[in-house]
Amino acid sequence: MLALVATAWFIYDYWRDHRFDEEITRAAKQHGLSPFLVKAVVWRESRFNTYARGSSGEVGLMQVMPTTAADWAKANRQGAFDPQTMALPAVGLDVGCWCLRRALDRWKSASDPVPYALAEYNAGRSNALRWAAGLPPRDPQRFRASITYPGTRAYVRTIEERYQHYKRRGRL
Repeated sequence: MLALVATAWFIYDYWRDHRFDEEITRAAKQHGLSPFLVKAVVWRESRFNTYARGSSGEVGLMQVMPTTAADWAKANRQGAFDPQTMALPAVGLDVGCWCLRRALDRWKSASDPVPYALAEYNAGRSNALRWAAGLPPRDPQRFRASITYPGTRAYVRTIEERYQHYKRRGRL
């Protein structure tokens, strides 16, 4: 019986971890992102649950705030935007990838923009700028150490670890 439960759990876990691989790859490519990074963010933000809702109102696979989704809709000339559509994988991934791409572009002068962008994605631009203030842009290790929110520091670390995990496997 225990073997049956373990097998069922393994199958469910595998299905959950891979059911959005095509959508993740499509959205990542559309925004010029690594699908491994996008999948790591989705894993951390929602554990692949399209209906996940954060305590501050974040929604979708990449847990984006409705106000940010409205910015995306305006920038992409989407017209009237219903935040409920963030639960649709294609929409949530498109909006989340758009946000992540913007953050990475803002930190492109850094030797490794990923930790900066992840900190911004999680805690906001003003906090990321505050943590980076006075630090050389070629020192992401010092930037990680300067993050004063323990939750954001753990967020950046766990996503970077998962990102490397997916890259080592070489497939989503």
